[in-house]
Amino acid sequence: MNQEEKYDVVVLGGGLAGLSFALQCKEKVPNARIAVLEKRVHPVPEAAHKVGESTVEVAAYYFGEILGLKDHIKTAQLPKLGLRFFFPHGDNGEIENRRELGGTRFAPCPSYQLDRGRFENHLGDLCLERGVEFMDQTKVRDLEVNRWQKHRVHYEVDGVRKSCRASWLIDASGRRAFVKRKLDLGIDSPHAANAAWFRFSRHIKIDDWGSSNAWSEHHHGPTARFYSTNHLMGEGYWVWLIPLASGSTSLGIVAASEFHSISDFNSFDKAINWLERHEPQCARVVKENQEHLQDFRAIKNYATECKQVFSASRWGITGEAGFFHDPFYSPGSDFIAFANTFLTDLIWRDMTWRGHRIRSFSYDRIFKRFYYGTLSAYQDQYKLFGNPTVMPVKILWDYLVYWSITAFIFMHGRMCMHGTYLRNLKNLNRFGKLNHFMQNLFREWHETSKQDEVSSNVNISQMPIIREMNEGLKKQLRGTEFHQQFSRNLETLEEIALEIYRQSGCRDEFPLASGKDSGMTAKFEEVLKS
Repeated sequence: MNQEEKYDVVVLGGGLAGLSFALQCKEKVPNARIAVLEKRVHPVPEAAHKVGESTVEVAAYYFGEILGLKDHIKTAQLPKLGLRFFFPHGDNGEIENRRELGGTRFAPCPSYQLDRGRFENHLGDLCLERGVEFMDQTKVRDLEVNRWQKHRVHYEVDGVRKSCRASWLIDASGRRAFVKRKLDLGIDSPHAANAAWFRFSRHIKIDDWGSSNAWSEHHHGPTARFYSTNHLMGEGYWVWLIPLASGSTSLGIVAASEFHSISDFNSFDKAINWLERHEPQCARVVKENQEHLQDFRAIKNYATECKQVFSASRWGITGEAGFFHDPFYSPGSDFIAFANTFLTDLIWRDMTWRGHRIRSFSYDRIFKRFYYGTLSAYQDQYKLFGNPTVMPVKILWDYLVYWSITAFIFMHGRMCMHGTYLRNLKNLNRFGKLNHFMQNLFREWHETSKQDEVSSNVNISQMPIIREMNEGLKKQLRGTEFHQQFSRNLETLEEIALEIYRQSGCRDEFPLASGKDSGMTAKFEEVLKS
């Protein structure tokens, strides 16, 4: 047998999660010897068939600022004009008649559409340049995950069996989930939904779907709707359209099992038939572009959970190998950023004799709390997706929660600061209960509201509270200023929650006796009036 190589860190999987982790860890711990084992051949094709093309603020900040990839992103990827939503109207045959929620200008904090193939090729090149041993065409055959000793990985390259040892073992293997399977850490998710997605080798521009000058106003050139992650909404489902810098377009169908069986859209022909029933305008465009079809994939029950992601025994899990809840708000790369940041800190602490064991336990709890807090935005909520009255309010609420708490903590560099959580524990617990109440409120409001068709558009670029909260992510506050603003963020959320509660007609008692009327209704007026 060949002599075993010894590494400080071995990463299983050289996709987005594994390569970005390797870069971050190498930057934080330059003397660490890191190996990445990847099954696929590199470079991969552009427009690689992977989900996770749409990023939001946390991931954009992570890739652009923390990993220092801003120049590549600006020159080789596409800017993103936010998330955009079109709600049902009639037979969905004319997009101009559908209620639209989206912006007419870019948000203060940038976000991007990432061509995964192009991006991962760049990450792979950077890893090699910076001394990471990136081995493609490498098949992992078995693992020995040890409690006190170094871990061992058995793998195969060009038909030759090899093995290596690692002080730290990081699983970024996606749905293969080597460590989760080896240690029996898998948990069934209560969120039952399925997806199918495919690409076309040309740009499909949603701006071409409407013909009126009024609909096209403010959406020309760099502010065309084309640059958004576009969502076509309906009861129990949504359809995405995402442009890629390589010239392709990603299109996907996502539906809750309660409303739509995956057997109805798990092939390209079935997907066309499904679109003809629910999104006929989209179906026409898909059929017109059949000759440009690049690929197709369907996945059943994509939500996945894990008992543990960080261990004092020096192993960790990042990306879909651990948790994944739903692609609706494009959170996948955010959770890669969270996990990679926690793992990098643990390895840095271990290799600099600062101690990692207690931190591994606390980081595992914090990560899972973020996950389950976010899951409440999706679980049992697909029934609302076709409601043009309730769903826009819920989307705006979810935006503000994200910008006020998780994104605010991460983008101010406090993800690994215990003091941030301890100092704000009471407020975080209080808000957790409030958000749970609000997600229930949206369901009740949906059940009692009239399902009238609404055509008016909601331009979030004209809503001060949306811009203020998004812009607040850029301030880089320190010390007392951070904690004061964090408290103000939570107070604002409570005030907005009270206004939504009053408009909804919810029968349950509002959970916060100290809820104040701050006039926030005016900032949601366009949505709440409907």
